[in-house]
Amino acid sequence: MTLSYIPSDTNDEGILKATASGILPNGKPVIVNADGTVSVAGGASQSIGSTVNFNAGITDTPSSVYDANAGKIVIAYRDESNSDYIVAIVGTLSGSSISFGTEVVVDSVPVNANNPIVYDANAQKVVVFYYTSTGNSQKAKVGTINGTSISFGSSTQVTTNRPESSSATYDANAQKVVYFFVDAGGFQNGGYPTAIVGTVSGTTISFGNPTAAKNAGSNYLAITYDSNAQKVVACWQDNGNSNYGTAAVGTLSGTSISFGTLVVLQSAEIENTTATFDSVNNKVVVAYRNSSASGRGTAIVGTVSGTNISFGTAVQFNLGVTRFTFAIFDSVSGKVVITYQDYGNSQFGTVIIATVSGTSISFGTPVVFEAASTQTPSLAYDSSNGKVVISYRGSSNYGRSVVLQVAYTNLTAENYIGMSTGGTYASGSTATVKIIGNTSNEQTSLTAGQAYYVQTDGTIGTTAASPSVFAGTAISATRLIVKT
Repeated sequence: MTLSYIPSDTNDEGILKATASGILPNGKPVIVNADGTVSVAGGASQSIGSTVNFNAGITDTPSSVYDANAGKIVIAYRDESNSDYIVAIVGTLSGSSISFGTEVVVDSVPVNANNPIVYDANAQKVVVFYYTSTGNSQKAKVGTINGTSISFGSSTQVTTNRPESSSATYDANAQKVVYFFVDAGGFQNGGYPTAIVGTVSGTTISFGNPTAAKNAGSNYLAITYDSNAQKVVACWQDNGNSNYGTAAVGTLSGTSISFGTLVVLQSAEIENTTATFDSVNNKVVVAYRNSSASGRGTAIVGTVSGTNISFGTAVQFNLGVTRFTFAIFDSVSGKVVITYQDYGNSQFGTVIIATVSGTSISFGTPVVFEAASTQTPSLAYDSSNGKVVISYRGSSNYGRSVVLQVAYTNLTAENYIGMSTGGTYASGSTATVKIIGNTSNEQTSLTAGQAYYVQTDGTIGTTAASPSVFAGTAISATRLIVKT
């Protein structure tokens, strides 16, 4: 008897119809998501694009953010080559590269470094904070992106006195901006870690009254928003307690903020504090330089419960002297990205990828993103492209940016269900998937009798990847019997 191929395309038992999440190309491996939708299996390996200058002049403390409404990156910085003005520039991602529009002056007054920038998702605007020695004033301006340019409204005074350290975040629940700063001149008698709530209306911002998290001197401030707890988490070096790393949970009510119990995150002197929120694991990650341990790069995981926060065990990610730490969460890969200046490696700009598990954190292999002395890196996550933009003061003291693709895959050992068929499906449409026992006829260059495995980038190959997922067996150059 001759073995013949009988297609099972018409067998309803070998067909699954489901809603596509994202574009679903024809003839590709398909996974099922937790909500019952289906997506193309895929991913990417880690890569770093080419470096681009956003300012070919002396650049101080660039701060960056992603404007989700405009789909653009905005960088604010002090331009020493332009009268020490605070300026901003708009960046556009394309693949692994970024291009920039023309520099725009935020305020025509000389400013000092330390200029946080934050995106207000409700107002769909960015807010830039800066300090000018003219009148010893901290100010803020609201920016609106138009194409590859940005314009700013009138300035608002936040408070007087110079901020030795500052950070900003957006509280999505309260729909408010939170500015966290230290007054060198002294709100309530001197250098307290202080927060103030801002409300954006049109192209201006107004503020409530400042609130101190603790009546003691502080430095190296950081603040982030916990979208699970709907709270902000503030971190700082507590000068009143041996310079230990300290944190507190902040709750917004109107234009006011209150803080819960202060918690020592590590009984060590910390510097260069940065904080971000891991929305996959619902954890806060704080990274810093541990000056009590020879300046080593260190990170720790925090869990918010009510108005309190608790921390796991601190883990070192760099055994050399570490400076200018900055962290951000990449939601596509589910990883935390940390950049820093590796003082023990010629002060090169370095990035490391961190994975949170419970209350602990582990790290991949560090990668140099600029083989030159690099200072004050800032990170922005472009959620539309699933990529991180690193902006920093690099070679020749220029302002420079580079695009980081963090390795990821949506493939697990269990979620592969079959191969798409019937054309390309738009996100939200009803897609057809050939599942176990059916035959995918849309393949090319297969070898009959060969087993094929789904790769982490969504292709199929003859070698098992990690995780090992068996796609099926080829019966011709174009046909694959689907198996799971």
